[in-house]
Amino acid sequence: MKEYKEDIIKIYQNERGLLAILIINLLLSIALSVVAIIHLNPNSAVVKIGYGDIGGYRDGTWDSMLAFPLLALIFGVFHGFLAIRIFHKRGSGMSKFFLLTTTVLILGTFLVLIRLSGEA
Repeated sequence: MKEYKEDIIKIYQNERGLLAILIINLLLSIALSVVAIIHLNPNSAVVKIGYGDIGGYRDGTWDSMLAFPLLALIFGVFHGFLAIRIFHKRGSGMSKFFLLTTTVLILGTFLVLIRLSGEA
């Protein structure tokens, strides 16, 4: 835990761009979590839980939609700690690339969630 604290201080002092991307990533994952929890809809017996090119939309129960808040938790917290660890091992460039890839994954998850919510 001491290494994380030292790395966060180093990121704050020297790598403001990385810190900004880390904060944006955290805020986007919090927004994804809130939107996912709002769209759970536990009163409904059947919800659209997935999409496949061959079979179209797949029906399921609302508890299958708990994957989206779980993804938000993984993207926000776990990937943040992982990015700090990557910064410690590989440097700022690799950590920025990792966080930008995570941001694209969060935005893709938003897109999937909105499409599934629109079909319900």
